[in-house]
Amino acid sequence: MPVISFCQTCEGAAPEMPDALRKALTERGLAADIRNVDCMSGCEKGPTLAVRQTGKMAYLFGQIGHSDIPDIVRFLELYAGLSDGALADARPIGNLRFKAIARIP
Repeated sequence: MPVISFCQTCEGAAPEMPDALRKALTERGLAADIRNVDCMSGCEKGPTLAVRQTGKMAYLFGQIGHSDIPDIVRFLELYAGLSDGALADARPIGNLRFKAIARIP
């Protein structure tokens, strides 16, 4: 199961984002361990969101807001189907693709 971390120390962080994402994932039949965390050092592009899962590529996204939830859900749908987490074509994740800060092997 992927671990989704929302930075809660970024300026503009929305503490309700984890619950909103959890609800959206449940509606799509997806599961994730969703957490609020302290600084992930993406302050210039905050609020940040990290996605990681054992054996898969990890991702860090910045400037995340409520309007990104549908794209985050789509990303997690695709991520679930990737054995290594390496998304070859980011176009299906809409504007989220422009918010990627890092992809970590």
